[in-house]
Amino acid sequence: MIFARKAMPPSPVPAARLIGLGSYLPPLKVSNADLAARLDTTDEWIRTRIGIAERHIADPATATSNLAVEAGLRAMKSAELERVDAVILATATPDHHVPGTAPVVAHQLGLCQVPAFDLGAGCSGFVYATTAAAGLIHAGTVGTVLVIGAEKMSAVIDPADRSTAPIFGDGAGAVVLTAGHADEPGALGPAVWGSDGEHADAIVIPGGGSRSPSRTTADLENLYVRMHGNEVFRHAVRRITHVTQEAATAAGWAAQDIDRLILHQANARISAAVANALGIPAERVPSNIARVGNTSAASIPLLLSHAAIDGQLEARQRVVVTSFGAGFTWAATTLLWPTGLQALA
Repeated sequence: MIFARKAMPPSPVPAARLIGLGSYLPPLKVSNADLAARLDTTDEWIRTRIGIAERHIADPATATSNLAVEAGLRAMKSAELERVDAVILATATPDHHVPGTAPVVAHQLGLCQVPAFDLGAGCSGFVYATTAAAGLIHAGTVGTVLVIGAEKMSAVIDPADRSTAPIFGDGAGAVVLTAGHADEPGALGPAVWGSDGEHADAIVIPGGGSRSPSRTTADLENLYVRMHGNEVFRHAVRRITHVTQEAATAAGWAAQDIDRLILHQANARISAAVANALGIPAERVPSNIARVGNTSAASIPLLLSHAAIDGQLEARQRVVVTSFGAGFTWAATTLLWPTGLQALA
């Protein structure tokens, strides 16, 4: 007698799942009027050209690690965890060139001896970091990862440069990712990412690295961010639009299926141009740039946190998270917004 083998149900597809979300902004707010009092600019120009009304600036005694710790604490409290298996810090403004800032953050969080490392991909850094974290989780190397995006951009911005001083702010945001399955709400979908080093000079801090060490006070101006705004704008709109489409397609969604588009908060006009190109209504594109400015690698988790707290992210909404930054770099991923996630700020 021959017995038919019973078919086994397919194994669930592993994925990294969002279970914690937190953010932190330093208390000092700098308004456009404050900047206009010392720069050749106006509140109207900044609002019209960039979309910013104010930004938060850390005091001189506060470093990127301090901002990261505050966001990390909130994300872990949101996840109801006291410990994680690894820490990844996305930043362009580390406390020092050496050592990395992530081990300092892990130590201050009481996460003794867990692996911790910095990741630098400009304003795309946070989505790059979540992609790296998801890979570690998929491989079984770790079970839970704290991913932080933190920046003290005021440390690398020339206060006398009217082209950059109005744009950037300080802050931090963080998420906790854990092992789960692809069909669960909160699971990260396929990531789409890339880079183009041909345009490395479009957003650059010229000095301080091995290419151009700064050794005298005359070199100080080379330690500030320099940016070719028009070039960045043009490439950002094109790259963000394309990578968003690719990520949505990888998730099996059309653009009209996207309930919330979480864009790196670089410039309100960039966000509007991308939404228009994709045919996504403005009400599906949350924004906090008016109150925080461009916070580089902290931008995405700050926006996720603020949008969740403001009720703009609801359970099972289809969310695309997308970014573009120095390098050039770009990255996007997707998720169904999880049920019961409480963001803390």
